Amino acid sequence: MKKLLGIILILFTSVLLHGQTQIKYTSANLNLRISPSIEKNIITTIPKGTTIGVNYSNQEYYNWIKITYNGRTGYVYSKYLVSHKSSTDYTYTTSNSKKKYYTNSFGQKVQSPTYYSSPPKGATAVCRDGTYSFSRSRRGTCSHHGGVRKWL
Repeated sequence: MKKLLGIILILFTSVLLHGQTQIKYTSANLNLRISPSIEKNIITTIPKGTTIGVNYSNQEYYNWIKITYNGRTGYVYSKYLVSHKSSTDYTYTTSNSKKKYYTNSFGQKVQSPTYYSSPPKGATAVCRDGTYSFSRSRRGTCSHHGGVRKWL
């Protein structure tokens, strides 16, 4: 009986929310595409953790949602839209916070992309997700952060 009531509650909530905008978050860097297919052109990449307003009444295709992001309208695969913002490895950092590092293709220890309130010493680029990159080459810079927004 409890299970049946739970299912009824979920269905009732779905009916109430249908047509209303819901807040979702991207769980990965997400491609906004011109049409609902992975074979179609990418309009832009939405960085992981971005807040997206989703109106499920716009859902014309199974698993694809039509959205508008930064003034551009297109389709995203709904699997990568989640209800709760996940924690990320890239946190806001102050000068006395612990920083993370990786070894680049030249064997050099490089600080991982990190959030700062202003450009830190040694940063070479600002990624599209707002992190500062310390990459020593242009190739691959910000590749897991939506690409380079601006070179410093």
